[in-house]
Amino acid sequence: KTLSRAANDDEFNGAVVGLGALGVITRITLAVVPTFQISQIVYENLSFDQLEHNLDAIFGSGYSVSLFTDWKNHRATQVWLKQNITGSATPALPPLFYGATLQKTKLHPLAGHSPENCTEQLGVPGPWYERLPHFRMNFTPSSGAELQSEYFVPRAQAYKAILAVEQLRDKITPHLFITELRTIAADDLWLSTAYKRDSVAIHFTWKPEEKAVRGVLPLIEEKLAPFEARPHWAKVFTMPHQRLSQLYPRLNDFRALALRYDPNRKFLNAYLQNVFGA
Repeated sequence: KTLSRAANDDEFNGAVVGLGALGVITRITLAVVPTFQISQIVYENLSFDQLEHNLDAIFGSGYSVSLFTDWKNHRATQVWLKQNITGSATPALPPLFYGATLQKTKLHPLAGHSPENCTEQLGVPGPWYERLPHFRMNFTPSSGAELQSEYFVPRAQAYKAILAVEQLRDKITPHLFITELRTIAADDLWLSTAYKRDSVAIHFTWKPEEKAVRGVLPLIEEKLAPFEARPHWAKVFTMPHQRLSQLYPRLNDFRALALRYDPNRKFLNAYLQNVFGA
């Protein structure tokens, strides 16, 4: 079966985030744009206080902006600012960014890790595929041995959500490598974490301590419940089907779509049983 946005708009939106439930995808056609250049600048120590009134301005300051935090000292440890540029000249590097300080040497998001694995910084222009990823191709990303979780909250409530998670810092930090905060534009894909709402993602890179991580995740999910935080499907979370069905309004529609594509439930597994509540 072939789907396209033009010919099968709603069904297409249901199938894009398919969780493996619809079968094997054998071919895709992509909409592309001309290649472009990106420069990457890193700042240190951005107070969370700046996010109360400047969150949109901060995350809107580049093509892609990431804040990293260890949840200590009420601040983002690093700001990674990636800007779309024309030409090959290194852009101006302002010494301050909302109170954060420009770094003049390469940094790794995780303290004590070599920045050799990271993509070029210091404003040096390069092709998008060598700047938008945080880590260089063929090099170990992040810490390597790790677990990951991520929750997506409405952008308009992100500051309050961040403060809510910060209340758990004593529970989180013993098991955490780093947290990344990033933004995602709304879309129309049924099971997208950004379905119908601009979002801020709160990502956790955990130490490989599964029992401890699974112990703290329900506390995080409880803190984020008032913000209707949606979990990343491919990362660790503990929410049951009942909660997922509240957070993803097209989940039942997707379940019907999956039954239509896979009536014999050949692709059903334990993970999907939790998602579908079956």
